[in-house]
Amino acid sequence: MRAVFAGPLRALGIRLIAPPPPPGDRLADGYLEELDRLALEHGPLLVGGISFGAHLSAEWAAREPARCTGLLAALPAWNGPAGRAPASLAARLSADLVAENGVDGALAKSSDGVPEWLSAELGRAWRRHGGGLAASLRTAAGHPAPSLEDLKGLDVPAGIGACVDDPIHPVEVARAWANALPRAEVGESTLTALGADRESLGRATVLAWLKAR
Repeated sequence: MRAVFAGPLRALGIRLIAPPPPPGDRLADGYLEELDRLALEHGPLLVGGISFGAHLSAEWAAREPARCTGLLAALPAWNGPAGRAPASLAARLSADLVAENGVDGALAKSSDGVPEWLSAELGRAWRRHGGGLAASLRTAAGHPAPSLEDLKGLDVPAGIGACVDDPIHPVEVARAWANALPRAEVGESTLTALGADRESLGRATVLAWLKAR
């Protein structure tokens, strides 16, 4: 989150608050509760996230529209129940790898044949979850995303970020989210650009949000 969004938001005078992941199967409920707490502390929030974080941010925003001023949703992976969405299947397989091999062993297997930058990001993200990683991955894999009907009721400016060459987070999902939301634009980039510059995805998402305003 910091690597992708801190710079683009700082350029607009917006401070990023990126809470650490709640442990294990508290990943979803814990983040939603944290957004409740932050809204009580700071007032209405511009919320956002990447992949599963985008899902949770949109879920909270749809539930609490009066406490939300906008949405930055990068790489949404599905809408409604996960079904056989590629990101859900990948998370389930990763959870099995972690359960069978531990975090380091799973990272070694997951890093085979993937770009070096993605391997580094996986290592940094997964280790932050500690012993609860497998449960966190299963929570993310099974938690429903907002339905398109839910998104239709969220009347705040929304920037939806997509990488057009990402098979795990299909650009068609980002476009479906933007079509459902009353005030949304899609900002498109590529995984190649993301590998060279993490902020490329943040800039695309934030620019889409600015256009939606």
